[in-house]
Amino acid sequence: MSVKPEFYDVIRKPIVTEKATMASENNAVVFEVSMSANKPQIKEAVENLFGVKVKAVNTTITKGKTKRFKGRPGKRKDVKKAYVTLEEGNTIDVTTGL
Repeated sequence: MSVKPEFYDVIRKPIVTEKATMASENNAVVFEVSMSANKPQIKEAVENLFGVKVKAVNTTITKGKTKRFKGRPGKRKDVKKAYVTLEEGNTIDVTTGL
């Protein structure tokens, strides 16, 4: 099974927050993904990179907040997150490197 480089373009990084940890109790993992990625692409990338079976993929787009950077107004980037639900018996340990 070869890992295509574009899979690394689809999935940017795992998200480790309190909410993401609560989702992991329901056999789900949260990733930051490319804004142009769709659900079938995310599913294929996760299955190939981690060698697991994906049950469902839910996505959400978080709009960037307006903040002040060194006194000047600026805007954080928009972020697309993918909540990937895994089949029973499959796990991904996001605390270790890929």
